Amino acid sequence: MSDSNSTGQTEAYLGDEAVAAGALHAGLSAAYGYPGTPSTEIMEYLIAQCGQYGEVCARWCANEKTAAEAALGTSFAGHRALVTMKHVGLNVAADPFINGSLLGIHGGLVIAAADDPGMHSSQNEQDSRFYASFAMIPCLEPRNQQEAYDMTRDAFDISERFHVPVMIRLTTRLAHARAAVVLKPVREQNPCIKIKDKTEWMLLPVFARRNYARLIEKQESLSAWSDAHPVNRLEMEGRDTSFAVITSGLGGNYYEENLEDLTALHGKAPARLHIGAYPLPLNAVRNLCEKAEKVLLLEEGQPFIEEKLRGILPLTVKIAGKLKDFDGKSPGPVVRTGELDPDNVRAALGLPPLPTVLSSLSIPPRLPNRPPQLCAGCPHGDSYTVIKKVTEELDPAPNHPSVALTSDIGCYSLGASPPWQIIESIVCMGASIGMARGAAEAGIPYAAAVIGDSTFLHSGMTGLLDAVSANTPMTLIILDNSIVAMTGCQETIIPSAKLRSLILGLGVAPEHLVELEAKKQFVEENAALLKKEMEYRGVSVVIFKRECLEAARKRLKRG
Repeated sequence: MSDSNSTGQTEAYLGDEAVAAGALHAGLSAAYGYPGTPSTEIMEYLIAQCGQYGEVCARWCANEKTAAEAALGTSFAGHRALVTMKHVGLNVAADPFINGSLLGIHGGLVIAAADDPGMHSSQNEQDSRFYASFAMIPCLEPRNQQEAYDMTRDAFDISERFHVPVMIRLTTRLAHARAAVVLKPVREQNPCIKIKDKTEWMLLPVFARRNYARLIEKQESLSAWSDAHPVNRLEMEGRDTSFAVITSGLGGNYYEENLEDLTALHGKAPARLHIGAYPLPLNAVRNLCEKAEKVLLLEEGQPFIEEKLRGILPLTVKIAGKLKDFDGKSPGPVVRTGELDPDNVRAALGLPPLPTVLSSLSIPPRLPNRPPQLCAGCPHGDSYTVIKKVTEELDPAPNHPSVALTSDIGCYSLGASPPWQIIESIVCMGASIGMARGAAEAGIPYAAAVIGDSTFLHSGMTGLLDAVSANTPMTLIILDNSIVAMTGCQETIIPSAKLRSLILGLGVAPEHLVELEAKKQFVEENAALLKKEMEYRGVSVVIFKRECLEAARKRLKRG
């Protein structure tokens, strides 16, 4: 297990940085990831600091799937590896992630997945705990920066003990809040090893069936480990055992902020179980609920624990949370969407709202909305001016589907906002190309996909390859600003200068690969060229090129 002795040194870390430091101090050999808020700072810290810890590799990858596969290779060699991604990135990495639980993990393998309840910068609120349960692997859910550091260190030991990957599940508030963390001694890296039983790493059906049976056999040991884990803290002595509360993650923090008032209201604090390590500590849950008449669940994210407790049969214990209230019919007292906070947890506990500055005012101030917008002078604005001009010419009748303009995830998603308001779909990384192909093959004459350079490299290439194979009459518009702009200006996996040869290699005809400068003085010229390609009855690619202003500022600052 990890060395529990403190070095006496304290650092102020973001939750993301605490995960990164915990991995480095646990003897990390390699880390791979793809930038995505709220996980980005984990890899940024590793890239900046890894040189101080010997030969540690920390690199961005083309996407989350390739990152997870590289980490599997590191574990195969016996070294410790970390993969970082946001929650929707776990969808991209699902193949190696799920199959990784069937492999003979020797070097500790940890997946840091950062969820985004409230969708601050995401398409959905999915909860990564479901993925860990699906893969039947341990999941650790820290509630503060110290736990993020300690749990990450321990996760590598747990991975090597049970020979499975381990997930660290973060959420936005923890990832981006800073607090003091007490550090522990730095562990040496694992030596490189040669695999003795190669069948542990070959998922041919004959071996995979055996490996799956082994994973099933591990579940009893994992349950015992979870029941004994100190973070799964059961508080029963001197408590009101008829009313029980189960908390997880940041829900535990917000519960404790309101505990004094809750105790004053009822005369005694309720019995409580805080869960930070999964699989669920079943014995602790049973002990908590043995005498309980009511159980309230406060968990950050989706009702993962609540669904498991409810099952499908009637219960003698009344349960309330995000799904239902204690009566089993009314909506749950805990907010179903967005983040937990001390105020909505307070309401779920039946406490009156605390007085605020605004509540003392007779007329609450009305603050203006501040929707996201492109930076002043952003090249995407000039590109969208051209795209809007062309699409309006090709589709003069608003109710006639002559044009389909699909988009993707990135700064350029703001083409849905004024003054352009022209893109019609935003689904997931790379979907714009496949959707444009489908729209074209459904009969829409002018189908075009808008995607950024880094998103194209992440998951757009295969969609373009599909379109080329069918010679679909569609246009791919790549907005090339030479950087991964939305997540903080990381470098793209290959420089923009190589995009042309890559696209030609995928089979696009050279005469229908057009590169344009995204500048105001070229609006008319660019519009004529874009319109010509959209009218072409095959696959065409138009690249609007101009460096992101923020990236240019950073480059100049570096000298």
